[in-house]
Amino acid sequence: MDRMDGPDITPDSCKGCAIVDRRNFLRDAGVAVASVLVALGALPGQAAAAPLEFIAPLSGGREDKTYPLPAKDGTQIDKDNQTIITRWQNKVYVFSLACPHQNTALHWFEKEHQFECPKHHSRFEADGIYLKDSGRATRNMDRFAVRKDGNNVVVNLDKLYQEDEDEAAWKAAFVASE
Repeated sequence: MDRMDGPDITPDSCKGCAIVDRRNFLRDAGVAVASVLVALGALPGQAAAAPLEFIAPLSGGREDKTYPLPAKDGTQIDKDNQTIITRWQNKVYVFSLACPHQNTALHWFEKEHQFECPKHHSRFEADGIYLKDSGRATRNMDRFAVRKDGNNVVVNLDKLYQEDEDEAAWKAAFVASE
């Protein structure tokens, strides 16, 4: 018989499949964004000066990651830990990089100070609040538990709050930036 019946999937079944891991996807997405900025007239120097940065934690174990407090409003992404660190209006939030609808990596639009899911176009304010009727998401962006430690923010990657499940913890998941 020439067809596959049932779950006879072997390690060799996916050889040759076009599977892209998150790291390569995010790298390629960053290149695509820079290309679009250049195509729209932004000089390479201007595109590189956008306040979106890719960062890595200063330290941390499996659960806690330590990042420097951002010096100004803007967004930083830690691709390896799938986090977004955002300073906005004297508060620092740490979000999951995944859209709460279907876990697609969110994009930051500096001009609008908003996040957007490229899959279904759900939009979120800089503080993670969902913009009603902007796409298929039904809740705000998920926030990690954070605490301030001197000039750093410490993120607990084991405590991710969904606003619809734990509203009080979600609302409290930020630190003052000053």
